[in-house]
Amino acid sequence: MLPHDASSYADLCARFAWDLPERFNIGTAICDTWADREPSRNALVYVEEGGDTATYTYADLKRLSNQLANLLVSCGTQPGDRVGVLLPQRPETAYAHIAALKTGTISIPLFTLFGEEALEYRLRDSGAKVVITDRSGAAKLEPLRDRLPHLSAVFCVDGEDSGADDLASHMAGHMTEFSPFDTGPDDPAIIIYTSGTTGQPKGALHGHKVLLGHLPGVEMSHDFLGQPGDRIWTPADWAWIGGLLDVLMPALYLGVPVVACRFRKFTAESAFQLLADQKIRNTFLPPTALKMMRQVLDAHNRWQLDLRSVASGGETLGAELIDWGRQTFGLTINEFYGQTECNMIVSSCSSLMPARPGIMGRAVPGHQVAVVDDTGTPLPANTLGNIAVKRPDPVMFLKYWNNETATAEKFAGDWMLTGDTGQEDDDGWLHFVGRDDDVITSSGYRIGPGEIEDCLLRHPAVAMAGVVGKPDPQRTEIVKAFIVLKDGVEPADALAADIAEFVKTRLAAHEYPREVEFVDALPMTTTGKVIRRALRARAEQEG
Repeated sequence: MLPHDASSYADLCARFAWDLPERFNIGTAICDTWADREPSRNALVYVEEGGDTATYTYADLKRLSNQLANLLVSCGTQPGDRVGVLLPQRPETAYAHIAALKTGTISIPLFTLFGEEALEYRLRDSGAKVVITDRSGAAKLEPLRDRLPHLSAVFCVDGEDSGADDLASHMAGHMTEFSPFDTGPDDPAIIIYTSGTTGQPKGALHGHKVLLGHLPGVEMSHDFLGQPGDRIWTPADWAWIGGLLDVLMPALYLGVPVVACRFRKFTAESAFQLLADQKIRNTFLPPTALKMMRQVLDAHNRWQLDLRSVASGGETLGAELIDWGRQTFGLTINEFYGQTECNMIVSSCSSLMPARPGIMGRAVPGHQVAVVDDTGTPLPANTLGNIAVKRPDPVMFLKYWNNETATAEKFAGDWMLTGDTGQEDDDGWLHFVGRDDDVITSSGYRIGPGEIEDCLLRHPAVAMAGVVGKPDPQRTEIVKAFIVLKDGVEPADALAADIAEFVKTRLAAHEYPREVEFVDALPMTTTGKVIRRALRARAEQEG
């Protein structure tokens, strides 16, 4: 853990060192340790939309996960086998992962909105033996069972359905005591499939140490999470690393109650209401959620919030969102950066250093982050290159599951290449420019889309924006902006010209969008990022 009394970033780094135990199991660390020490301590608060609220203590999670662990063993699972968890934010999701990890099996978080094809690929590639799901997931899995020879059991939290067995009744017959499998920090624990920006998704295999590797970044991005009264919630699904390892597991490890709520449809108003009703003190809000919430007028007067920290990651925030956050939440949003293979490696921390809008932060203590060339050679300050992390690092993935070639291609020497471009300034702050293929080359300039998108959001008519390069015979590429307008604003040529001029006068003449197209919605990933490759493909088809 970080020294919570650090006086500066330099002091924080000087006083931090990794202390990895010889034996470590995520399941026991986030559940049994607290259950044995303070069994009645609140661990999880489950808020059903429009319904009841249920509270689970650490003792509850231990009892339920032990019963499920015994059930998994009775199904013939062995350490190293894979267990899929196809569930939204709900208590069963938490204790399913805990149970799998206690048995020494490898848990696989799966997103509930995946279609049959996406599920079949991940379950076949991983060779999952058991899946724990709900009624909706069971219906998707039923027609796939014949094509998944390794899948021997499916349990449904909503009762027997679509060929799946009732989880509760099968757990009920098992003991509430369980002796966890003895694991080391490098033993495999979790496979998280990447979003598949190129080719098929790859399964990033993490060891049990990945939780410990996350802690410094989680603490830093929440101004030292684990303060008395802390209580955390995120709209990010627990099937993604941002929900599972940035919020759920670190919070449980630190003894911070986690609020679980799955909105049928996320709305800015419902998010504000939950923050107020549940007296949330800490929240991770992805940039897309923040942009939606920003459109709510007079939010700081409509809801009485008591937030202590707001963190955001996935895409760089600009001055507009930072300023809005200060007005609305009364605090500075801390940005963090990472990816499925190596997460929470860069962060800002408003309690130690002022935010620099458009710059994602500094290397989290314990992680060696640099901007390097394609051979892994560190580059001078203020030089555009590959954002990279040096191994060994406890938060870094062990390998891609069943894909040695892709694993090798991820590294240049001892540097793991994130696939993102950026630059580091003279003070060590890291500036995210974009994905390798997001950078726009126009008239010899290399242009990052993030800064332009941030500028566009300052225009009073713009709700959301996506910026890409469109092929151009004269300039190589031109900047093209896809714009979602605010409610009540009508698209017009004059408005497009005004938006382009707005950027031109605020950024630079070579960065303004030479084409502006109004759209009803932007293509988004399931984690809330704009899919720029889809916009690029659209722009390329236009010729």
